[in-house]
Amino acid sequence: MAGARFDVLLPLLFYFVAVYILGFYSMKYVSQASRREGKGFLTEYLVGDRKMGGFVLAMTLVATYLSAGSFIGGPGTAYSMGLSWVFLAMAQMPTGYFTLAVLGKKFAIVARKINAVTVSDFLKERYENKTLVLLVSVSVVFFFIAAMTAQFVGAARLLQGAVNVPYQVALTMFALTVIIYTIVGGFRAVVLTDTLQGVVMSISTLVLIIAAIAAGGGVKNIVDSLSALDPGLISPYGPDPTFTSMAWVTSFWILVGFAVVGLPQVATRAMGYKDCRSLNRAIIYGTAVSNFLLLAMHLLGAFGRVLVADISTGDLVVPAVVTKLFPNWLAGVVLAGPLAAVMSTVDSQLLVAVGAIINDIYAILFDLSGKKTARITFISSVAIGVITFAAAFNPPELMVWLNLYANAGLISTFLWPVILGLYWKRANTAGAFASIITGIGSYIFFNTYLPRPLGMHTIVVPLLISLAAFAIVAYLTPKPPARVIKKFWGI
Repeated sequence: MAGARFDVLLPLLFYFVAVYILGFYSMKYVSQASRREGKGFLTEYLVGDRKMGGFVLAMTLVATYLSAGSFIGGPGTAYSMGLSWVFLAMAQMPTGYFTLAVLGKKFAIVARKINAVTVSDFLKERYENKTLVLLVSVSVVFFFIAAMTAQFVGAARLLQGAVNVPYQVALTMFALTVIIYTIVGGFRAVVLTDTLQGVVMSISTLVLIIAAIAAGGGVKNIVDSLSALDPGLISPYGPDPTFTSMAWVTSFWILVGFAVVGLPQVATRAMGYKDCRSLNRAIIYGTAVSNFLLLAMHLLGAFGRVLVADISTGDLVVPAVVTKLFPNWLAGVVLAGPLAAVMSTVDSQLLVAVGAIINDIYAILFDLSGKKTARITFISSVAIGVITFAAAFNPPELMVWLNLYANAGLISTFLWPVILGLYWKRANTAGAFASIITGIGSYIFFNTYLPRPLGMHTIVVPLLISLAAFAIVAYLTPKPPARVIKKFWGI
């Protein structure tokens, strides 16, 4: 590790220690829960006994959704595409509000009523079909491994660029930290660290964007410099208008806005809050914080084209800007923000993937009870962490596309079965099967052979196809049993 910047690394190590402390603090609750009967362990491990307040819910939702894609991959793409990608990223502005407004109250009430601790739990009770649950759970594990790989790559590149350590060493440092604190502390550790990480993200982003604007001589001067480099960098359509067509830009919100409701790691947050007051506060706090972070970090990526040059990949723009603008010790403090964004997303993804294996796949095939549940849970967590670590060893050039691919796959699986299952009494098992199969199948087909159908983002047509399949099949097959309607609507 010759040439490593240890003065940059030291503040990051202090941050890692704080994360470990929160993880091991939460371990006592997990240990106590492992002795409970029934779902006591999983209720604590996967939803933290449903005790999140408003600020914690807001921070964990923001930290879960804003990931390496928002803090590393997104700014990296903005470095190449200019202000057009900033404009595109802000399609996510209403996401936090929209997600909690659609799922929030009703999802929490239903989850408590049926004692659901995962989204698959909800699907299991709503559609009463074990094969359906196995199908969506396998999908969760597959796409989350891809999503976590993107996060691992993002974190390793951040450390590689900032601390000047080999990529594999940086990957090992990050992977060990996030896997250990998630395994030992479960959901409680995740939301506590998410809260810390949300605060760290906000402060470091504010400091970073102010310093970048000052270093560039003000926003006007930076924009003029971007225009001098390439007028396309300040155009709404970017340097390559064929890439950011109006149809594609408009449809991008489907993926990063509306359809985020279908992400299980986001939907799970709607199961764990304490009361309606907490939900209302989370909507306000979460929307404000996420909008600031999205705008500032993507602007930083676009402005980085003026501030730094000759970086090997756009994904390195954030560490390059930070190490240029700040003394090494302060650079380490500021870099804790982007690193926190990645950690807070991957821990939630790991938890949901483990929940799918234990609560949905293993519990259907085998008996789960007492200490066996805790043991299998920890083994599964380690196994997923190791597989993801191995997959991240040879990273793609720009990890933002891997992240978007995984999210789109999850959305194709979950969106309509969750939303229609909550709000449409006619939604039945056959319709849900049709939606999931056509959603995943058509997404893989279009992504492989026709990535821009009608000029739109790949996700749009598969979602329309899966919605149509759900509605048609549901109307052509028997209604849900009366017991299901009574359980979910009380009539």
